[in-house]
Amino acid sequence: MIDIIYTRMDKKELDLLIQQGEGYNLEFKEGINSDLGREICAFANANGGKILIGVSDNGSIKGVNEPNKVLSQIQDIARHLSPKFAVGTDLIDRVIVITIPEGTNKPYSSGSRFFMRYGSNTQQLERDEIRDFFEKEGLIFFDEKPNYDFDLKKDLDVYKFNNFLVKAKITPLIDNENMLNNLDLIKDKHLKNAGVLLFCHRVTKFFSHATISCILYQGKTKYEILDKKEYDADLNSNFENALLYIKSHLNTRFVIKGGPREEILELPEDALREVLLNAIAHRDYNKRTSISVEIFSDRVIITNPGGLVNGFDKKDFGKRSFSRNNLLFGLMQRMNLVERAGSGIARIRLAMKSDGLKTPKFDIDSNWFSVIFTRKKSGVGGKGEKFGDGSEKSSEKIISLLKENKQASAKDISENLGITSRAVEKQLAKLKKDKIIKRVGPAKGGHWEVMSLKQ
Repeated sequence: MIDIIYTRMDKKELDLLIQQGEGYNLEFKEGINSDLGREICAFANANGGKILIGVSDNGSIKGVNEPNKVLSQIQDIARHLSPKFAVGTDLIDRVIVITIPEGTNKPYSSGSRFFMRYGSNTQQLERDEIRDFFEKEGLIFFDEKPNYDFDLKKDLDVYKFNNFLVKAKITPLIDNENMLNNLDLIKDKHLKNAGVLLFCHRVTKFFSHATISCILYQGKTKYEILDKKEYDADLNSNFENALLYIKSHLNTRFVIKGGPREEILELPEDALREVLLNAIAHRDYNKRTSISVEIFSDRVIITNPGGLVNGFDKKDFGKRSFSRNNLLFGLMQRMNLVERAGSGIARIRLAMKSDGLKTPKFDIDSNWFSVIFTRKKSGVGGKGEKFGDGSEKSSEKIISLLKENKQASAKDISENLGITSRAVEKQLAKLKKDKIIKRVGPAKGGHWEVMSLKQ
């Protein structure tokens, strides 16, 4: 039989929990149902957590009827978990708070089934899967370990933590350390690695390898490097900077359909975003290698250290999700960077399909996970559009711009279309020669006139 330990919690603490919202360590339930055993089991197998009975998903307090009866039901459900462990309960304003500590004899099962907390979701696992997982990763995951080198007073970037609170829609009603503690990011009075990765000034002070390396190559080989950047701030900043780097080195096409010009990136930003975020959330931080972004003339490759988690079958790739960094994933969910577990691959495929592009190749082994995007051939875009300069489409875009702005300079056109000034001047000369446009007045102070489109 599992003991029920009565703890002490006041109304203020309850309100703070509800305001914090559901996440990796917190679950809301309006009442008792058949899922409660699996939820308790999942928390015990992960990092512990709390379940609030009598609270709806949106944080509204519904309360429970006959709380003593519900407490008895909780005891009955807990009695059937194996191996046994103790849970705590509080009754506040007709809300029952169940406190589940991290188990010390993992894995635990409910109804002979094994469950694991993943972000704000619970996922069923086979016993062999969870045993292999814990054997390989250790009973405490990397992101859940306290970091004894991190000084909360000196190393916590308050701006980044406050930015997290804003994105997570959490009102800072108490001091930062207690807020971090409520988010289950404090252990032994030290910030856990998940918090260090997100709220540090420079991640390399604590983990030299937790960076994103971006490299631009000349052509299709690694023979000549044109540009290289290493992003070493917090994980969120590294993600944003790496995404900007990729976008700045990809082509852009413009579609004009009678209204404002629509700018479309060569590869869909949603797909690039998902791959980068997956690399950050699921990489193996125990491996001393950075995430890499490699941009070639014909492809973009994003690689993170750590292949599929042990016990995860390749045939389930894209259907199920299993993370090494559940606490980190939960924080990223709160920031709306990632959504529910297992949906990232589907969104990548959908984004590519929506742009008429092939699904990227997923190259996976035991040590690496690479996603390979095929770029369009030089000068060619999707759906009949063209990238680059010197093309018929470029001429059409220049004509459309000159119709909108007769005073547009070659520099203005270059910046609008994303092609070089030299290419613009070449196109303008050709259009003038073909008597499609003409220059009225001097180079400075004059304007363009569009005569007619050559048939």
